Amino acid sequence: MTGKWTKPEAMIFDLDGTLFQTETLLLPAYYATFDQLRKEGLFQGETPPEKHILGALGMLLEHIWQQVMPDYGAEVHRRADELLLNFQLEGMARKEGKLYDGVARTLQTAREQGIKLFIASNGLEAYVKGVIRMHGLEPLFEKDGLYNAGEYQTRSKNDLVRLLLERHQLKSAWMVGDRSSDVEAGHANGLKVVGCDYAGFRKEGELDDADVVINRFEDLLTLIQ
Repeated sequence: MTGKWTKPEAMIFDLDGTLFQTETLLLPAYYATFDQLRKEGLFQGETPPEKHILGALGMLLEHIWQQVMPDYGAEVHRRADELLLNFQLEGMARKEGKLYDGVARTLQTAREQGIKLFIASNGLEAYVKGVIRMHGLEPLFEKDGLYNAGEYQTRSKNDLVRLLLERHQLKSAWMVGDRSSDVEAGHANGLKVVGCDYAGFRKEGELDDADVVINRFEDLLTLIQ
């Protein structure tokens, strides 16, 4: 990237791998999910390697389970949805799960500079809103600004971001995320895209088309100062 970017009216953030260190909440819930699936007779064998679910973060849940356990059908996948969410909510109740360094401070600073803040995540409503609430970030985001595929039943992040932009009548915004789905959603909707390369979930080349890539979340502020 060369030159300065114009400060946007809004920033739209992915959640997992961008604001939230997903694995700190996800992995205990992931292993508990497969323990329960085995108890219910719905799954046999060893728990699939965690790299499968970490590599699928950013996808819709149905696609995640197709990648994690492709030999099992929709009934098992839906039960896994329920269990994983419940175990994650239990983890949140115990205050498990961490934000990346500098997230709260950076969001606060952006908000103080008059930038509207939103979430666009392919996760479920209770999970997305639960993570934001658990870390006390809710006041920093716009009212009704936590968009998620579970609540709006969107088939892609492109559609979710388009809906967000239309509902809030935004004229300029940046998409901030760590996966190719974030890059695609931003560019499909005419937005600048900031790629976040610190989570370690992405595949090679996923952020190649981002307009700029940052290696620490707080580097976002250097783009608007």
